[in-house]
Amino acid sequence: MSGNSKFEKGMLKKDKLITFLRVFGYIRPYIGYFIIGMVMLVLSSVLMMGFLYVAGEMANAANGESRYDIPVSQYGWIFLVLLVLQGLFSYFRVVTMAIVSENGMGNLRTKLFDKIATLNYSYFESVRIGELTSRMTNDIEKLQSTFSVTLAEFLRQIVTLVVGIGVLAWLAPKLSLIMLMSLPIVIIIAVVFGRYIRKLSKERQDKLAETNTVVEEVLQNFQIVKSFTNEYLESIRFSKSIGEVVKISIRFAKWRGLFFMFVITLLFGAIFFVLWQGALLVETGEMKLGDLFSFIMYTGMIGGAIAGLGNLTTQIISAVGATDRVFELLDMESEVPIQDEVQNFVRFNGKVRFENLSFTYPSRPEVEVLHQIDLHINPGQTVALVGASGAGKSTITSLLLQFFKHQEGHIYIDDTDITEIDLQVLRKNIAIVPQDITLFAGTIRENILYGQPLASEEEVIQAAKQANAWEFIKNFPDQLDTVVGEKGMKVSGGQRQRLAIARAILRDPSILILDEATSSLDSQSEHLVQQALNSLMVNRTSLIIAHRLSTIRNADKIYVMSKGKIIESGTHDDLIQDPAGSYSHLAKLQFESEV
Repeated sequence: MSGNSKFEKGMLKKDKLITFLRVFGYIRPYIGYFIIGMVMLVLSSVLMMGFLYVAGEMANAANGESRYDIPVSQYGWIFLVLLVLQGLFSYFRVVTMAIVSENGMGNLRTKLFDKIATLNYSYFESVRIGELTSRMTNDIEKLQSTFSVTLAEFLRQIVTLVVGIGVLAWLAPKLSLIMLMSLPIVIIIAVVFGRYIRKLSKERQDKLAETNTVVEEVLQNFQIVKSFTNEYLESIRFSKSIGEVVKISIRFAKWRGLFFMFVITLLFGAIFFVLWQGALLVETGEMKLGDLFSFIMYTGMIGGAIAGLGNLTTQIISAVGATDRVFELLDMESEVPIQDEVQNFVRFNGKVRFENLSFTYPSRPEVEVLHQIDLHINPGQTVALVGASGAGKSTITSLLLQFFKHQEGHIYIDDTDITEIDLQVLRKNIAIVPQDITLFAGTIRENILYGQPLASEEEVIQAAKQANAWEFIKNFPDQLDTVVGEKGMKVSGGQRQRLAIARAILRDPSILILDEATSSLDSQSEHLVQQALNSLMVNRTSLIIAHRLSTIRNADKIYVMSKGKIIESGTHDDLIQDPAGSYSHLAKLQFESEV
């Protein structure tokens, strides 16, 4: 995970506890159910201790030493009543705690997803998807388990411990004192072991997140894995990652095993010692046989509670670590708020200016990607950017969309500095058709509607027609309800491209970005897509990134870039006239190869 100093080792445990307690904010709306669940848990635990007392009294009654005038034959009815009540209390406790944990963690999951969705673009370039997936799944699951099971069991063991010790002190003060002498030793061991176990638990969780990352990368890039026949390589990579998890998990298990070994040894040693002392007291008549029977059972319950508390404590400590990871993410600053679809926003005229713009990526501050860029686009104009890979063309579009913040210079839209424009209004005025189209795994309708979720059926069909997509859509048996599959793999590249154009048409942007939108298509698909793009660019400000110069012959202006600088600008006809120019050289190579 990130080395955020906020959560470095050595932070006060109080801060960790405060972070963990923040989770309760998500179950506050269900606090009534939580209280009922806790009450049911306490009653259920007390009833369980009552069973042991009644069992001891039944033994006393059978031995003629009962404190109460109840015949042995009546104890069966008492047990039946206690069992029915125990079952009812347990049922209501399980249901109410499920309502609390499911709803509360559902709210937390939603908040975490909303936070991830609203983080800035640069964050996703610095984090691995597997880490985020781990926080959404493993960490929240750990918290849910804590609230639905672990906290309840922890409270149950506390009640068992307190009530049990209280009853034992009343039944046999002398034996109780002997038994309680072992508690400080157990507690000291629990603290020492718990601290190291927590460290191992966090290491295991981090390694598990790295393993999830490997899975995510393979699933997202399975086509590359298959095409390069690197299944074995990925298997080795995953096995190595799993090996680290297994190694830490085994070390984790060994320390937990040592912990339980010491605790159980002490507990059983204490129980057998107390049993021996109690037998001596019964022999001398200082203690009733039924009371010894109850005492032994209470001692066993208390021993189990102490052992259980050790295990539950490590689980809660592990959940505190998961809480750190979740709230570290939730405490990050969102780029935009989550809100309903905004319909009435200011529409741009489409005038764009870059003035003396320089930029370096935050992850590579020593490399200047753009240097003093001056670029002007009038409303409705089509401007193209050409140049070798790495020249900075795509960076310009990223800055226009404010995926990154520029360090020097200015970007203006309609003579307003882009930093003063609401980010959602800015992006609602812009649509992008990239080279590599990724569709969502739903239907064609859902993918087109992504451009304007509130559009009507007629508007969707009209957008599909303008994008030259309706011809192939209507030939599918399910037409707009056709499922395109993961990343749109069930439709061809040209079809994906036209669906993306239909999505952009439906958005009706004032500024259009075409990032090599036809470079990966065959001639027939390119022709259809180019027709759709021509339809899309009408009356819009268009910024085109192109490798194929044949697609930008009619651009109003072409900027030639090299190493982050604009080295030439003009129309196709102007630039082609300079035989020594970069554009002329590039055009000569391309057009000759097409002949």
